[in-house]
Amino acid sequence: MASLDQEPSAVPGPGSPQCPLVDVASASNFSCFQLQHFHLDLRLNFAVKEMSGWLVLDLIPIQMGNHILVLDSHPSLLIHSIDCKVPRSGQEEPVSLTYRIDPFTDYGSSLNISLPAAAVKPGRLIEITIRYTTTDGPAIWWLDSELTCGQSRPLVFTQGHSVCNRSFFPCFDTPAVKSTYTATVRVPDGVTVLMSASRSAYSKQDRVFQFSMEFPVPSYLVALVAGELQHVDVGPRSRVWAEPCLLSCAVKKLGGSVEHWLGVAEDLFGPYLWGRCDIVFLPPSFPIVAMENPCLTFIIASILESSEFLLIDVIHEIAHGWFGNTVTNATWEEMWLSEGLATYAQRRITTEAYGEAFTCLETVVRLDALHRQLRLLGDNNPVSKLQVKFEPGVNPSSLMNLFTYEKGFCFVSYLSKLCGDIHRFDHFLRDYISKFKFKSVVAQDLIDYFLGYFPELQGAAVAQREGLEFERWLSGCGPPLYEPDLSGGDPLIQPVQDLCDLWRNIECPDLQTVTSFDLSVWSTFQIVLFLDRMLDHSPLPHGDVANTIGRTKYILMYTVPLYEDLVAGVMKYVAVEIFYQTQRRMHPNLRRTIQQILFQSSSTQSNQNAPALSLMSSSSPSPSPSPSPSLTTQPQQPSAKATTTIALRDVNVSA
Repeated sequence: MASLDQEPSAVPGPGSPQCPLVDVASASNFSCFQLQHFHLDLRLNFAVKEMSGWLVLDLIPIQMGNHILVLDSHPSLLIHSIDCKVPRSGQEEPVSLTYRIDPFTDYGSSLNISLPAAAVKPGRLIEITIRYTTTDGPAIWWLDSELTCGQSRPLVFTQGHSVCNRSFFPCFDTPAVKSTYTATVRVPDGVTVLMSASRSAYSKQDRVFQFSMEFPVPSYLVALVAGELQHVDVGPRSRVWAEPCLLSCAVKKLGGSVEHWLGVAEDLFGPYLWGRCDIVFLPPSFPIVAMENPCLTFIIASILESSEFLLIDVIHEIAHGWFGNTVTNATWEEMWLSEGLATYAQRRITTEAYGEAFTCLETVVRLDALHRQLRLLGDNNPVSKLQVKFEPGVNPSSLMNLFTYEKGFCFVSYLSKLCGDIHRFDHFLRDYISKFKFKSVVAQDLIDYFLGYFPELQGAAVAQREGLEFERWLSGCGPPLYEPDLSGGDPLIQPVQDLCDLWRNIECPDLQTVTSFDLSVWSTFQIVLFLDRMLDHSPLPHGDVANTIGRTKYILMYTVPLYEDLVAGVMKYVAVEIFYQTQRRMHPNLRRTIQQILFQSSSTQSNQNAPALSLMSSSSPSPSPSPSPSLTTQPQQPSAKATTTIALRDVNVSA
């Protein structure tokens, strides 16, 4: 077997100065233990769609008298046995443990393990081994061959954000806890396995893959994909993985750009700490657009249709290498600490790499969408807060929305404006990463470090400036209190606005005048901005606009928002017909979500919908209600992180 490069290096432990002791989305008692490391040993069985094996947790108890270990789990995990041993204690034989599984929420359960009193001593390492089998939990997506791009071999991938990986392995499923991990994965012949790990090795004879993540990560960033995958190196520390039929297209679209983007990011924010920056393109069944799994970004193959959105999404995930992965939000109630900072970093990278006009145009599209959502929701809707307090039982995934990204971005931009020099703020962010690397933080950590870094601002009491108080930024509803100057995008934005004004202000515009606008040279974001602004003034003033739009090739739509828009209008029967023709090519999770959108009120429909009723009733388990399009644009399923949606009515950002 090929050896791993080296032993894992020592890194700072988990936690942070102000890490919260309570996470209402976790059933675990993570504050009672320090998780040093864990190891997964799994065998993948594509025939029965199961992963089976064991998990070993290296734990150090923190408190005296705590003889119960509580882990996050899921009803789809079948626990076979649990045992414990104390390394280097003279007792080499493991001790079998008793355990109890209790309900927690609709997205998980609690695994309560009784620990032997003699073994639990503060500061002394214990090893807990859990043997288990996965079934059809929300983190694990088994794709039959017809659901893959090549349609020749099955594929499986995991998606942990936000609280799904408790159905992959029992864990402290909270971003407040980080640890290193290793994994051994056994697969059938012809299957390649990838994980979000810094090193890997493979034994062809034994069909065993081994992985090591030497840097501490939270549970949601542990990811796996296995199938017919091939790769091409596109830089000294990056390679592209995909099914064979997609690989050449993906490589052509990315070229050497990844290393260029990494270099720009490093100039701004300091060294990229994760070693590898690989990308794997997944079939259209992937439930989100992209996921920032460390060392191995997952991204949907559909994004290859648009070079600009591919660029934005990959750069956004690269930015997470600093903001979100290296320094992580300690609670899901403050996701903006990851997404808002990553969005700011993404735009700093694109400004340096592609200029101010490009970045301002993209930002205008996103902020337009933010204000569009506010008009639907109202300024007092609590979902527009940066710090969203949620009750126990609420799935954190349902809180992902434009405010997490764009209002967070505006707050970070405001902090940059306060310091008076964007390059000084770059240095602040670089030092912030260095200060808190591999830790989980709360908003107050960032604010305290900011005010300490710029003492003149603290002396000027900028945190209490009337109307722009930091507390109001974090806890207040409504639009951002400040938005950056985006006039640098006028060369690209003004032609779009001119065409919109032409259509809106003239009852029957001259077609020759309209066609003088050469949309074939417009960028994707110009087309999206034009469509959004036209539809903001629906109904459209003239039918020929459809012909104008039809000349472009950049209209991208994703499945769920498209079906939601069709059902909301007069096109429901068209949507039903399309669904019947394409449902066999949908992942079962997506199929159930679309069924719910189409047929949730089917009991009141005419007999024409009778087949839909029987189809819906045969689906088990029943899908949860789909969220309002005004709150989120992704399917209401635990594995869905915020989706990039380039639809006619809404634009969201990448994961």
